[in-house]
Parts: sequence; C-alpha cells; structure tokens
Amino acid sequence: MKIIEQARLAKEASLRLASTPLEQKNRALSSAVELIRQNREIILAENSKDLKQAEKGKLTESLYKRLILNDRKIDQLVAGIEDVIRLPDPVGRVQLERELDQNLVLTRVSVPIGVIGVIFESRPDALVQISSLCLKSGNAAILKGGSEALYSNRILFELLRRAAEETDARFKSSLQLVETREDITELLKLDQYIDLMIPRGSNELVKSIQENTRIAVLGHTEGVCHLYIDREADPQMAVEVAYDAKCQYPAVCNSIETLLVHGDLAAEVLPLLAEKLNMVELRGDERCRQLIKAEAATEIDWCTEYNDLILAIRVVDSLEEAVSHINTYGSRHTDGIITGNRDRANEFMQQVDSASVMWNCSTRFADGFRYGLGAEVGISTNKIHARGPVGLEGLTTYKFKLAGRGHLVADYVEGKKKFSHRDRQ
Repeated sequence: MKIIEQARLAKEASLRLASTPLEQKNRALSSAVELIRQNREIILAENSKDLKQAEKGKLTESLYKRLILNDRKIDQLVAGIEDVIRLPDPVGRVQLERELDQNLVLTRVSVPIGVIGVIFESRPDALVQISSLCLKSGNAAILKGGSEALYSNRILFELLRRAAEETDARFKSSLQLVETREDITELLKLDQYIDLMIPRGSNELVKSIQENTRIAVLGHTEGVCHLYIDREADPQMAVEVAYDAKCQYPAVCNSIETLLVHGDLAAEVLPLLAEKLNMVELRGDERCRQLIKAEAATEIDWCTEYNDLILAIRVVDSLEEAVSHINTYGSRHTDGIITGNRDRANEFMQQVDSASVMWNCSTRFADGFRYGLGAEVGISTNKIHARGPVGLEGLTTYKFKLAGRGHLVADYVEGKKKFSHRDRQ
C-alpha cells in the first residue's frame, strides 16, 4: 500500500476515534496486554533476529542495548499499557465554561490532535508506548521504527493492531506501520493528512525532520542537561544525586552532561565526586583541574551531549553565573540544583529556561512514566503546545463549543444586548 493511502486511511480513522468511548479504548488496550502476554515467546524470537542482524553491523553499544527485549522488558511493556489504562480519559475534558450572555454558553473541551506520525530509532518498546498513548488519546498513529528493529516492530505492531481492530471497528486503520527511509520522505510531504510529527532519536534525525516538513514537529534535538551544586548544598547529597544523574543510565537525554559547582564548596565536593565517579571521564575548567584530575574542557564540551560516561565540570562563583551558563549552553531539556536554601532553589527554577527543573533530585526523573503520564511519546523542548515529557495530555488540543438560542451578533453590535462574560465554577 502506498504511503499516501496509509495516511488517508489514518485520517479517516482519526475522525472516528475522536468520539470513541473510554470503555472501548481501554478494552482495546486490555486486549493488547493479553496478546503480548500470550505471544511472549514469538516476540523474543523476532527480537533475536534483529539482535543477530545488529551483531553483524555497526550498531553502537547504546543502541544495541535499547534494541534488546527480554522477559523483564516485556513485563515493563505490559505494565506500561496497564498504567495507560488506569489514566483518566484525556478527551472531552471541559477546560473552560463561560456564559457570554443568558443562554449563550461557551465551553472549551479537549480533543485529539488527529493523525500523529512518529519516527523512532532502535527501541521496539517505543512502538508499544506510542501506540497505547495514541489509542487512549483518540489519535491515529503512523509509526516508523528503525530498520535495526524491523522484526520486533512488525510483531509488536501486528499484536497492537489486532487488539484494536478486533475490539471495535472504529479502530480500523488507526495504526499504520511504515518501514523504509523513502517512506519518511513521503510522510513529510503529507501535511494534508498528518497533524503532528514526533521524532525520537538522534539529534541528526530530529533536525532532519524539522528542516524537511511543513507539518508541526514536536521534539528536542539535544539533551545537554546540567546539575548545579550550590554553596549551600549538602556535599554527600550532591555527590549521590550527581552520580545518579550521570551514571544510572548515561545513554539517555535526561542524564547530565555538565556539572557546575560553586567555588565555596568546590574544594570539599570535587574530590568526593571524583572518587564516586571513578568510571567517568572528567573534563574540567582550570579551577576544577586544580582540585581533581581531569582533562581540560574546551568550549565544545559545554554544549555537547555525550550520551556516555563523560562529564564536563565548571566551577562558578554565583547562582547567577550558573544560570547564565545553563541558559547559554543548555538545550532547555532538564536542569537541576542541589541546595539547602529554598529561596535560591526557587530563584534557580524560575530563571532557568528549561522544560523540567529539579531541586535536590536527579535529572533522570524527567520521564513520562516517572511523572505519572503513563509513559511518553517523547520529550519536547518546544514552548508552544506541549513541553517536557509528552504523555496523554500532550496528545490533545482543544476546540471551542458555543451554544445559544438564536443569538445574533447584530444585537450586541447595535447595543441591544450586552455580554456578561461570566465564568461558571
């Protein structure tokens, strides 16, 4: 089937999905849970084909790890869908109810976006997360996974498609799978059918999508995240949080790439940090290297997303200097402060221009599942529409509904009637 036909069918499905009851959406997701459980061995067998192919190629270690499915990951897939089932319906929420005049009432209600194209690399679990979130939010989805996960994506897609379409005819064609690079090129031209593109993958992928389509794009290009250890930080807490933020899983976009340390605490904290992060390659400014062993940091290090066990360190003299560094070199993804001073923490979180800001906790918490969003379709550093981890709410927009009884604008223009503009509680 041609891509344009798949997109047209998805568009038609999205119009049906917009009014699909919550009960049916949850039934489809429950069916998906059962099918994944019943076909666990088949899923693992298909994933093993992808792993064997990857071993012959040049897949990076981090991408290879993301490609792996095992019993634990399948259990996580199932748990993720069950989390989405438990969430309230994001569609049909009344956001505003305003009486413009007697018997003339305006409401603003949440509605699905429509057709969402999602391009993701390596991780087959992303297909399940995205599909379940799109179904629950009443959106049709066109999915393009990485070629390295071809067999895994095919089986997972087929199980989700079956679960949806066998539950209710309204779900027919609501999930579409495309597989080649040429398909992406065609997808990006179809702004008459696709309402939103969400790229999940490398910086190069995201930038390429943003630069080659008229469709709205939701995503982030880099995760250059920071942790600032303030002069009033608890040194032990600072070291433990920095370790988690860098080492718990370094190959993801919410791990820190730069550590900023206040000069008043640097002599105490940096040696403790160097000992704790002994497996990490440290790159520091001159003041840092006077206190611990580290490679010399360059200007490029301050704006680099390593996705590896590498950390740039800079010593600063004030909270203001730390904020300025983050707003200059950061990617507006996730940044944190360690301090015992609430006022300084609030000042930091107010002034740092990022989608998520943290106080006395790891940047690794910036995640749809950990935020209670029922997983995520991606992270957005945009300021319009959705920002940060994008879950169900981020997959909706809104429409205005106005109900009257023969009301005419002429009556208000001519002064016969006046607006009350009274919000209802």
